[in-house]
This record gives sequence, structure tokens and C-alpha cells, in this order.
Amino acid sequence: MTGRYELSDQRWQMIKDIVSPPQTMGRPRRNDHQMLNGILWILCSGAQWRDLPERYGPWKTVLQCFRQWRIDGTFDQVLTRLHLREDGLMDLDTWMVD
Repeated sequence: MTGRYELSDQRWQMIKDIVSPPQTMGRPRRNDHQMLNGILWILCSGAQWRDLPERYGPWKTVLQCFRQWRIDGTFDQVLTRLHLREDGLMDLDTWMVD
């Protein structure tokens, strides 16, 4: 069961290779699906980062992921992939990420 504002496993599989590429070195990352769900929770709820529910992990870590994915173009790639789907999964006229 998917919680409010969370990405289903099916939709996660559509973008997993963009958001969570294989890691070859460094410290193991936190669960990228969980991080993305935390970001979506903040963006959809309008809450402050410090109010992020604990189930998504430390708010500072989720915020850091958000900043990195925004800077490195990950969000743009996700939007492009979802927009190119023929099933009309996303309406770019109403979708926005700051």
C-alpha cells in the first residue's frame, strides 16, 4: 500500500535507473525510493523540511538529496521520461518542482 504523496512501486520502477543508478564507490546511499517519497511529501504537503515524518529518514538527508537532484538535472530527466509516456501519466502544465 502506498501512503499519501508516495510513489508506487510500479512508478518507481519507471524512473529507478535515473534516480538510483548503481553505486560503485563511496558510502552506501540511503534508500533512494524513500528519499524521493520524502521529497514528494514535502512538495505536496507544503510542510517545512523539519516537519518531515521520521519514516522518510533524517530531514537534512532528504533535503540534501532534493538539492543534489535539482542541481544535477535528475528531476528534469524524471519529468522528461514521464512526459514521454503515451499513457498521459503526467500533465506538465500542472507539475512544478522548485
